[in-house]
Amino acid sequence: MEHLKQRGVVLIMSMVMVVAIMAVAVTLMSSSTLDIKMTHAVMEREEAENLLYGEVQRIIQQQQQLATNSVFLLPREQIPEGGEPVAADNGVTAVVKNLNNGELQLYCPRQFAYTSGVVCNMTEVTATVNYGDKGRHNVTIVMGVGQELVSATAGK
Repeated sequence: MEHLKQRGVVLIMSMVMVVAIMAVAVTLMSSSTLDIKMTHAVMEREEAENLLYGEVQRIIQQQQQLATNSVFLLPREQIPEGGEPVAADNGVTAVVKNLNNGELQLYCPRQFAYTSGVVCNMTEVTATVNYGDKGRHNVTIVMGVGQELVSATAGK
């Protein structure tokens, strides 16, 4: 009879061990699921940033091809307070702002040597894209653009 009691105790102990091991396994599986979700979120953000960098470069190239009709050449008073919207693809919204205090008379950021008579038109492109589940998140990139211009008044 005592032999049967020991078998019952062994059975109960083994059931407790199985439950404990199952709890550890479930915890490990849920933490690995969380790791997968975090990795996926980081990948989506990186993808959105790369998309934005490409779109900003494309916008700059398009504006360069417009030559004198480029939004980069508009004086500050012709650009609205919030910036001038520019065409963008892939769900990106982009605006260009003029950073000049006056009429295209900023000295260019220093390079190797200063050239008399050359000034810069300083603008910035701000681009934003929504990403993630149902577009709940967004990332924004701001890129400055300095265009060298010959001035009739600078350097005199």
